[in-house]
Amino acid sequence: MCFSQQYSYQPLNPAFGGSYVNYSWLLSSATVQNGYTAPGSEREQQSDLDQFGQSLNSQILSQISRTLLQQQIDGIGNFDEPGTFTFGSLAVEVFETGEGLVINILDTSTGETTQVVVPN
Repeated sequence: MCFSQQYSYQPLNPAFGGSYVNYSWLLSSATVQNGYTAPGSEREQQSDLDQFGQSLNSQILSQISRTLLQQQIDGIGNFDEPGTFTFGSLAVEVFETGEGLVINILDTSTGETTQVVVPN
C-alpha cells in the first residue's frame, strides 16, 4: 500500500514571495538578535572643556597654515607665469590653457594627483 500527498512551499520572507504579514515578525526577531550597538561619536564623549580646547587648537593651526601659505604665494607671485613649485612633498604645476588656469598637484610621497581648473 502506498500513500502520497501534495506539498507546497511558501517562503516566510516577504522579499522572497512570502506573506507581507510576516514582515513585522521578521523585523522584530532580527532586532532582538542584533547585539551590535553603534559607538557614540567622539564629540559626544568629550567634555565641553575638551571640545573648546580642540576647537581653539584647530583655529590656531588653521591661522598658522593660512599665514604660511600666504607667505609662499607672495614669494612665488600671482601665478601669471607657468611653472612647477614644490611645497614639502607636494609638486604643484601651474599653466594656462584655453579652458582656464590649470593647477596639477602631485603628492610625491603617495603618488596621488589632483587637478584644479579655474575657468576663464
